[in-house]
Amino acid sequence: MAAVASSSEKTLNRAAISAVIVITIIFLAPIYWIGATAFKPRALATTVPPTVFFKPELSPIIKLFTKRVQMINPVDKETYDAAPWWQREVYDGGERILMVGDSPQLSPYPSRFVNSLIVAVISTVFAVGFGTFTAYAFSRFRIAGEKDLLFFILSTRMLPPVVIAIPMFLMYRQFGLIDTHLGLIILYVAFNLSFSVWLMKGFMDEIPKEYEEAALVDGYTRMQAFWKIVLPEAVTGIAATAVFCFITAWNEYAFALILTSRNAQTAPPFIPSQVGSGLTDWTVIAVGSFLFLLPVAIFTFLLRKHLLRGVTFGAIRK
Repeated sequence: MAAVASSSEKTLNRAAISAVIVITIIFLAPIYWIGATAFKPRALATTVPPTVFFKPELSPIIKLFTKRVQMINPVDKETYDAAPWWQREVYDGGERILMVGDSPQLSPYPSRFVNSLIVAVISTVFAVGFGTFTAYAFSRFRIAGEKDLLFFILSTRMLPPVVIAIPMFLMYRQFGLIDTHLGLIILYVAFNLSFSVWLMKGFMDEIPKEYEEAALVDGYTRMQAFWKIVLPEAVTGIAATAVFCFITAWNEYAFALILTSRNAQTAPPFIPSQVGSGLTDWTVIAVGSFLFLLPVAIFTFLLRKHLLRGVTFGAIRK
């Protein structure tokens, strides 16, 4: 009987491992495809059947970061031979890079990428900060109408954001917040705040009140107890909340498209606009999307331990 049970357990483990591998491949396939397309020649980006094996090239990256135009006639051999390697990469695709003296004209992508970083990081810091303080207040103090207030905070997530796009545009135009970093930061903080409050309240409720009471008996003020006792215990929750808030702000497309046009435009609405000259250049869009994935992947990887513990925090009660 023991041998049969052991054999059944091994079979079950192998089946579970196989299922995990298959699911992982399914989830990673789109990411691989974007990464592969980012290094394909333009002619191979939309072939049917898809081209799996190819010689990688850097022309999509060069085209993403530079301004270029379609050439009517091929460049002469002397100019081609005298051009730097990155210029020849673009020449081979029938385009040329616009130059200012000896330097190439840069595309708006780097500035749009920086805008995304500024807006996502600052809005995440404020959303998590305000959410932590608010959640602490709801968790530790008796507040009149607490349940109604919490429901009201949650109700702001029930309305599809695009529904209020036009009223937000009119209001932002009235206050001069169109195409500004401040406008997007305020908006993203407002949308992430309800999620931050509810998630952080669950973490705050799990931290025993006795820790603070002991600190208060020892002469700590309420704020000192919060900073030195509660906050270190809530690091896991803060990290998990920060990851989700950052991803939401980083990926937001609709409001960034409607409320920005140039100065504060983020990467999501800019990347699809890189259609190239002539037909859509999917390789440039792919490399822009692939680079856009990296900050979120790095941020999530750095906080992976906190994130894993954070999403299961409070699931098992002693």
